[in-house]
Amino acid sequence: MIIKPVESTTLAGIAYDMVAKVLYLEFRDKTAYQYFGVPSSVFRDLLSAESKGAYFNRAIRGCFSYQRSRPASGCLS
Repeated sequence: MIIKPVESTTLAGIAYDMVAKVLYLEFRDKTAYQYFGVPSSVFRDLLSAESKGAYFNRAIRGCFSYQRSRPASGCLS
């Protein structure tokens, strides 16, 4: 997965595996999570959201199973 840096006060980077339907989110506090079973439309909507943090809270948090992941080493700052 290629991590795309994003402009957000909440998120630092986003990646998506279309085959596995896994969304990877790295937060500004350097924590990272993988969310499973995420439709590609949710990924696209997140990328285009005016407020990525608000979209995350509304459409992702609590809606998909997840696990904590290792942050991408040095890829985002």
